[in-house]
Amino acid sequence: MRLTAKHAPSSLVSLFAALVLTAAGAAHGGEAANWSDNYQSRLQVLALVQTINADILASTSATLTLEKWCGDHAMSATPKVTAQLQRGIVKAASAEQRARLQVGPDTPIKYRRVQLTCGGHLLSEADNWYVPERLSPAMNRLLDETDTPFGKAVLPLAPYRRTISARTLWSPLPDKWETAQAPVPAPAVPGGALDIPPALFEHNAVLYTSGHLPFSEVRETYQRGLLDFPPPPAR
Repeated sequence: MRLTAKHAPSSLVSLFAALVLTAAGAAHGGEAANWSDNYQSRLQVLALVQTINADILASTSATLTLEKWCGDHAMSATPKVTAQLQRGIVKAASAEQRARLQVGPDTPIKYRRVQLTCGGHLLSEADNWYVPERLSPAMNRLLDETDTPFGKAVLPLAPYRRTISARTLWSPLPDKWETAQAPVPAPAVPGGALDIPPALFEHNAVLYTSGHLPFSEVRETYQRGLLDFPPPPAR
């Protein structure tokens, strides 16, 4: 029997449990996953996106959380997040950002944009504004001269994050799908693949040292590459 939205409340718990058990151990073949466009697949994708979203919001380092996600889902033989520095891009810090970083109008703030990947999969694009005088010379050299992810470069500061905003950019199911007030979208092509857009969700956060001094503001846009592993087997 084909699942419809009215079956969602009774099946939600069992599908989520199955997802946790099967997705974590899935082997990855090096190519983007082909998620089917059906109700069960949409529910699984929703659970995955919400899980990684919550994991990052609860973490002290987005980079390390992404690295664990990559390893847990066998997305790379060596699950290591690397940063591709996007050079030649300049974005000045706004007055509001300077206020959040607790610096005056003349304090230098540097800007850095990177794409974070693991095993060739694009996981996140990040804009970062940081106060170089609050970092060590070694940290500044890493950020200026290498593609080291920001989170790894500043680990000696024992940083933590405070989220300013978090917003969903795409959901595989419409609002109120669980109450049957909004129909689950019909597949564009029967048996076809789910059309997942590039950007899934976005975070804006301030990073602090262990001494509670703000030193960076980051805007992270998380990408569909987070789902680049084989879907759980159909049930």
